[in-house]
Amino acid sequence: MDARISGGTGVGTIANVRSNLPNVRSNLQGPSSGNGRRMTSKKTRSKKGKRRKRRRSKKTKTNKTPPYLPPEAEEGNIEYKLKLVNPTQYRFEHLATQLKWRLQEGRGEAVYQIGVEDNGLLVGLSEGDMRASLKTLRRMAEKVGADITLLREREVDYDSDRNCRKISEVLVRKVPDDQQFLDLRVAVLGNVDSGKSTLLGVLTQGELDNGRGRARLNLFRHLHEIQTGRTSSISFEILGFNSKGEVVNYSDSRTAEEICESSSKMITFIDLAGHHKYLKTTIFGLTSYCPDFAMLVVSANTGIAGTTREHLGLAMALKVPIFIVVSKVDLCAKGTVERTVRQLEHVLKLPGCNKVPMVVASPDDAVTAAQQFAQSSSITPIFTLSSVSGESLDLLKVFFNILPPLSNSKEQEELMQQLTEFQVDEIYTVPDVGTVVGGTLYSGVCREGERLVVGPTDEGRFLRLKVGSIHRNRSACRVLRAGQAATLALGNFDRSLLRKGMVMVSPKMNPTICWQFEAAIVLLFHAKTFRRGFQVTVHVGNVRQTATVECLHGKEELRTGERAVVCFRFIKHPEYLRMGAKLLFREGVTKGIGHVTSLLPNSHDQNQIHDQNQREIEK
Repeated sequence: MDARISGGTGVGTIANVRSNLPNVRSNLQGPSSGNGRRMTSKKTRSKKGKRRKRRRSKKTKTNKTPPYLPPEAEEGNIEYKLKLVNPTQYRFEHLATQLKWRLQEGRGEAVYQIGVEDNGLLVGLSEGDMRASLKTLRRMAEKVGADITLLREREVDYDSDRNCRKISEVLVRKVPDDQQFLDLRVAVLGNVDSGKSTLLGVLTQGELDNGRGRARLNLFRHLHEIQTGRTSSISFEILGFNSKGEVVNYSDSRTAEEICESSSKMITFIDLAGHHKYLKTTIFGLTSYCPDFAMLVVSANTGIAGTTREHLGLAMALKVPIFIVVSKVDLCAKGTVERTVRQLEHVLKLPGCNKVPMVVASPDDAVTAAQQFAQSSSITPIFTLSSVSGESLDLLKVFFNILPPLSNSKEQEELMQQLTEFQVDEIYTVPDVGTVVGGTLYSGVCREGERLVVGPTDEGRFLRLKVGSIHRNRSACRVLRAGQAATLALGNFDRSLLRKGMVMVSPKMNPTICWQFEAAIVLLFHAKTFRRGFQVTVHVGNVRQTATVECLHGKEELRTGERAVVCFRFIKHPEYLRMGAKLLFREGVTKGIGHVTSLLPNSHDQNQIHDQNQREIEK
């Protein structure tokens, strides 16, 4: 064998080796015999056969397991359509009625998946059929007074024998009439100097920052905020999207009224304080303004620092869906940004959070993130952007444009049918207008000229008043519906009789007050033991007051992580509470969450106050 391989030189040697390889193999296997050759040929044949089987199985697998979406739901604003090619007049009318229903379910927004069967199978359409289907959908939208925007197109390639087929995802948005635009409230959280106000300034003003905080100047309400660059109060900013999905902001020297008029969807940002000494203001903003979502801003160069963990914990305790924005990526190397993202992913996956982080890197990711974020509370999108260079800022705008509301039209209708209840969060005195209160309408409908009662006062009474005018998002409005935030003019009503935490309710409601209430709580953290006589600051909706622990049912004391039903008593004045309302309490490092389980019966004095209120209302 050696002689054969070494015989000859150059190219001939390699050729000889190749030609003699079968002989070499047969020599290695033993004496040259027919059985040996047969065994070898059987082995090679069996190996080839296995390979062919594997290829066939792969082919059959790809053919048998096409991609699916979840089956279409009867309720909600998502509609699957296989194709919409040349429908008859009767069919077209039916399709337009169906579109109206989906728009109503999505409070002015609907998403159509074209090329998808009702069971979620992604069939896809040819280019001609897709063009015809989109044309029909555009006609349907025009009939109901809406516009369509193509969000994305995807190729369906699970069957290689077929031609290239596509599915399209289309957003249909209703043109606003009578100021009925979709309004989403987003609370902005994050550590001090993480770039919250700067990011909001860039989004709402339409101009990039200069790196020294120019974009945030329009958001500050006080001189000391401008001097220090730190937000200490709650401010509101608006970002609009028209029916075609285009951004509407202050960039074209628009006023707030013009933004409201030309927008069919409005994002109201609630800019909260990041410094620890303004924590009570941040908690008040989260509990009283009822945000739909929370945006946690994290600086790429500092990572998770300061109040970041605390703000994340607050949002999760109040069950506000949260997404994360990593800002200032222009200041860092790529490795630093990736380290901050990994740090965030690690925290979100911890047992206390149980979130599924989703890094958004493309417009397609932004569309998917917006849809999944609203459907599942565990999904947490993460954006990396810069307010100076504008990097990935468009992805955040795409996300806001597509982000659907959490509540559907059915829940909205149920709230509107209840009696009027307006939470008083802010009180102003405006020249030539008089006393003005700002807040959120929790239930019912409020109209100009409506008569309501406000309270409770320090004595526990409710006073009559009349609503003068209503302003929503800085523009006049005749009717206020449940879930909307607005300011109400009360004319010459004495401002000294009002305070934050009051409610304005319908006289038919027969409102009751309480000094004491019981709540099922979880003690998140306490340095020692939590026992009778301990005083904490209680936050329930727009109510913020110090309360004393009167008793712990079934226990003498509580330690960190333990649960109990606790009786609290307010120390200053009675409050109006609702059964089942979320509760958050704190004192120094002590923190706990829970919900109101019962309002304790009125004492003799409170019964007298109740009778006085009845006489006041009947007048």
